[in-house]
Order: sequence, then C-alpha cells, then structure tokens
Amino acid sequence: MSMEGLTLHTPLSALTGVGPAREKALDKLGLRTVGDLLSYFPREYEDRTVREGIALLPLEEPVCFPALVAEPFRTSYIRKGMELTKGRLVDGTGQVAVTFFNQSYVAKALHPGETYYFYGKLSGAGLHRQMTNPVFEREGHQVHTGGIAPVYPLTAGVTNRLMIGWQREAATCLPQIQETLPEKVRRACGLIPGPKAYEAIHFPSSWEELSKAQRRLMFEELFCLNLGLRLIRGHRSRQKAVPFVRQNLAAFLEKLPFPLTGAQRRSVEEAAGDLQRPTPMNRLLQGDVGSGKTVVAAACAFLAWENGCQTALMAPTELLARQHLRTMETLLEGTNIRLGLLTGSMTPAQKRRTWEAAASGEVDLLIGTHALLSEPVSFSNLGLVITDEQHRFGVGQRAALSGKGVGDLVPHVLVMSATPIPRTLALMIYGDLDLSVIDQLPPGRTPVETFLIGEDKRQRLYGFVRKQVAQGRQVYIVCPAVSEEDTKGRKAVEQYGRQLREEVFPDLSVAIVHGQQKAREKQSVMEAFAAGQVDVLVSTTVIEVGVDVPNATLMIVENADRFGLSQLHQLRGRVGRGQHHSYCILISDNHSETTRKRLKTMTATNDGFVIAEEDLKLRGPGDFFGARQHGLPQLKLASLEGDLRLLHQAQDQAKTLLEEDPGLVRPDHQALRSRVEKLFQVSGDTMN
Repeated sequence: MSMEGLTLHTPLSALTGVGPAREKALDKLGLRTVGDLLSYFPREYEDRTVREGIALLPLEEPVCFPALVAEPFRTSYIRKGMELTKGRLVDGTGQVAVTFFNQSYVAKALHPGETYYFYGKLSGAGLHRQMTNPVFEREGHQVHTGGIAPVYPLTAGVTNRLMIGWQREAATCLPQIQETLPEKVRRACGLIPGPKAYEAIHFPSSWEELSKAQRRLMFEELFCLNLGLRLIRGHRSRQKAVPFVRQNLAAFLEKLPFPLTGAQRRSVEEAAGDLQRPTPMNRLLQGDVGSGKTVVAAACAFLAWENGCQTALMAPTELLARQHLRTMETLLEGTNIRLGLLTGSMTPAQKRRTWEAAASGEVDLLIGTHALLSEPVSFSNLGLVITDEQHRFGVGQRAALSGKGVGDLVPHVLVMSATPIPRTLALMIYGDLDLSVIDQLPPGRTPVETFLIGEDKRQRLYGFVRKQVAQGRQVYIVCPAVSEEDTKGRKAVEQYGRQLREEVFPDLSVAIVHGQQKAREKQSVMEAFAAGQVDVLVSTTVIEVGVDVPNATLMIVENADRFGLSQLHQLRGRVGRGQHHSYCILISDNHSETTRKRLKTMTATNDGFVIAEEDLKLRGPGDFFGARQHGLPQLKLASLEGDLRLLHQAQDQAKTLLEEDPGLVRPDHQALRSRVEKLFQVSGDTMN
C-alpha cells in the first residue's frame, strides 16, 4: 500500500517489513492499526544532538559526534561465537579506537576516508580513547543520529530502529488525528493542538517542543480521566438501590469473637450510613495489611441479609476466595446467613448447583473469583457487591458485577484495598468512590522486624532460615525475575529455586511458584505451603496478595532495590499473621544513597501510609503504582502523583466543562466523549 493510502484504521501489515511474525509481535504490544502505533509513545529519549571534537567529549556518557574512518576495519576470530571487528576514527582534535563484538558486517559498511556520525559512550584517558558497539550512520544519511532519538518499549522481534521507521511511515496520518480538547480548554491551559503534540512526541525537534507535547498529552489523559470519573459518579447518583433501613448492628457486633478497633467501627458506621440511602454506595475501604478490613465487609453483608438482599464477594484468586469463605464463616457464625463458593476449578455439577442456589435466593453471601462475572450467574435479589484488592478489578468489571442487580435497582458496592495510598492522592484518583481508611492494627499483632543486609551476610541468612524451619516455621523467598534468561543480575525464581533445592537446602522441602505457571499448578503449590507441607517457598511477587499462612515467619526479598516501597510493604505483610515473632530480610548490594535511604524506610516503620508517602517522595513520577493502576484506566504518559499541578488543572477544567454540558452530548464534544469511553473501555450507557 502506498503511504498516501494509509489511514488511522489501516492494519500494521501494510507497513514496510511487517509480515505475519512481526504483526504478531506488535499485537503483543497491543498494536494493530496505524492509529494504535501513533498512540504508542516513547518511554524515554536519547540526546543524539551532534557535538564536535573527540578530545573534548565527556567520558562514560552517551555522545553523538562526526568522525572520519582512518583505516579499514578488520575482523579477528577469538573463539567460536566471538569475533572482534576493530578500527580507528579521527577528527581534528584526536582519535578513538572502536571495537564491534560479533558485527563483522561493519568492516564493509565503514569505508576509510569517509565521514560518519557515531553515537555511544567513550572510555579511556588522554589520547587513548575507546568505544564499543556504537550506532553509526554515513554523513548525509542520518536518521537515528543528529537529534533527539525516541526509545520505545519493545518486545522480541521488534527493534527500536524498526519502530522508528514504522512511526515515520505512520506520520503521514498525523493530520487525520482528531482534536479532542475544546479550544477554550486549550487556550486556558496554554496547550498545543493534538496533531502537533503527536508529531512532537515521536519526532521532537527540540527539548522545548518535546516538553510542550508531553504536557499537552498528559493533560489530555488526566482531563479525560476526570471527565470519565465525574460522568460515572453522576450516572450513579441517578441510579437507585435498595436502602438498607433495618440496621441492627448490635446483633452482629455481639456475636463477633473480638471487639472492633476505633477505625473499624468508624468504617462500619460510614458504610452503614451509605447503605441507608436509596442511591448505591460506592465506597473504597483502604486499610493496611492485616488491619481487619474483612470484618467491615462482614458487617455490610449482615446488613444486606437483614434487609432481604444477597451479597457477592469477589476475590482476585481462588485461594483468597476460599480464605474469605473460612473467615466469613467465623465472623458470621450464629447469624443464619447462608454462604456459598463459586470458582473456576469447581466441577460443572457443583457450579450448576451454586448458580441455582444464587438464582433462587438459597444463598445469602456468594464468595468467588471472576467466575461470578460469568453469564450463567444470576441472583434473586443482589443488593451488595464487595470486591477485594481493587487494583485487580477495573471499573468495567465492577460494572459487570453490579449489572447483576434486579430490575432497575443497582447493588451497593464496597471495594477493599490493602495498598496504602496517601489520602490526598486517593481522593483524587478514586474520583468515583467515597473513601474509608482503617489506620489502626487490631491488638495482638506484633510488628514484623525488618533488616537490610548485603550479599556478604548470605551464609548467616541461610543459617537463620534453617533455624526458623527447625522451630517448625515456614519461609518465603521472593525474587524479581522468573527465568535464568534475565540479564540484569537479578535473582530468578526458577534458577535460584533449583539451586536452593539441590545445593543449599537439599534436606528441606523447597517449592517454586510464579505467574507464568498454569493456574492449577500455582494453586497446588500455594495450598501445599498453606498446609505446612513446604518449608521454603521461592516466588515472584505473585504471593504479594496471598492467603494467610500464620505459620510463615520469615520473608526474604532478593534484590530488594528492584521493588517499590509499597510493594515491599505488601510482601512483608505476608508474615506476622500468627502469634510467632516474624522477620523481613531485604537483600541489596546497591550502594546508591537514594536507594539505601529508600530501603531504610522499611526498617524504620511498619506503617503503610508513612511508607506510601515516602515512596511518593523518593521514587518520583511514574513509579509509585508500578504497572498497576488500581482498576483505573492505564495512563500512557501522565503519572497521577508526579503531575499534581497538571492534575488539579485538569480537574478544574473537567468540572467547568460538565457544568456547561453535563452529559458531553453537544456535537462539538463528540470526539472528546469517544476518547473518554475508549480510555475507560466502557460503553456510553455506563456514563449516561
């Protein structure tokens, strides 16, 4: 297809060099059309602007410079699989010896007497400058040197050079990109037009131009996020729910095996207040690991039952669903509430019986996994939906479960999250939910003792593992990578797990679990650990949201510097759940002052909210949530915590626009409305 014939909807197979294999690789990145490609932004940029004078260039930092090839490059074979191609470059100030590893083709590509542009790091001292594997282009043919170069997130089979080439082809469609922001909003916030921003984000001519493009596109994301959350909230305020007017909470509280903490009681009262109203509750219950959120959920389920309604509780994993069932059985004992379980691994006959019980009203509280969202599940009178670990369920999934209400009535919604978020930030990003915070641990929970150690203490650590196991306890060891193919020196679960099993602890029961295993395999390993049949569990962060194993007393995190503080805090929360003294050992040989300071926060406090605030300060934009956006749309550029000023601007403009056009129904707002719906991946009726 000629470049003139491309549209934003053209499949990527129309681009140069995109055959079936590359099309499949691009599909893995979520890229199917030219429009998808143009919306795929670089993750960083390299400064490849030209600097002159080899002798004057800085060492050990990437630089781009012109130089003459002084002699033919020659290849020598060192051993099988290793060949070196060497030559010399010169300019008016000095010279540099260049070595290419296993790239013998450069001997023919670099011609003596001709000038090329080189990009890479210089090393050496004085006149003896060296360079390894630089990028190069002939003078007059520069595409990847001589400016600001975008660096894209990639996958196997797709190089950055290919990606830049495809973006250049796709650039012919830039004029087809619709402007989504009203001109009044752009003017008020000093933003450049959309098509211009897309061009500059991929092909910036200056750092100033790039900054303007990033600001415009970040604002657009935050603006659309706020519009969507406000539309959803407005839609919910017009919805009707069963008001839970009968509220004999004393009958529930007197049956509990323990008294509530002040924070738990406050959260129960906030939820009960919402549940009395004829509009649906949408409340986020935020509490640190082990703060006792489940008892608040149980109180809400009790109120639903008291008012003749059913409750559905959805957990992210089957193991957690089963754990919730056991906990709820204890908390609701003596209330006559009938509990049920629905998970993917149940037999068809078991599932059918559960479906029938839910549809006929024979079950009052149905606990399950994503299976609760499946088509056959219906309820006779669903009045309350509870989801655990909010970041695993998007807005769309919550809406799907809420859609199982009866007639025009919508169930109340309670979302539980153990990921502490600074309150100011939580109020901004959970714009569609009210917020309750449990900031007190129940009495009797002892803080987990946390230590930061280096590689030199490893043998002593192995001795401590043996000591814990000898006392009948169990141990978690968490690694940042899955397989031995990792190139960054990170401990990998499979490789390290085998080493521990065969060489370090051959007499102990060592098991391995990670996200790439089949669900059933993962589950059987976790069940064996929970049952005490495994002494040491070597894992990725797949156990971050996991089952209670009160007998586990030691959490070891390898390469701890690779994790965010909030994530480390979640991992630490896997231990200290029983009456035994528990420990968390963070291993890191990273001597960066910032990293040490960050990790020392973990040894200084067990308060998840303090840790979240510190994480926010130290890690800066983009890292606080890692890959998880807590059920919100995935933002491509904006970071909710790093761009607070821009976020406030976006909120103000969204509020003003919806005051003028409450449903975004005006013809000149249709492109914006489509953008919002696409961001939330929901149909328009969720926002009407």
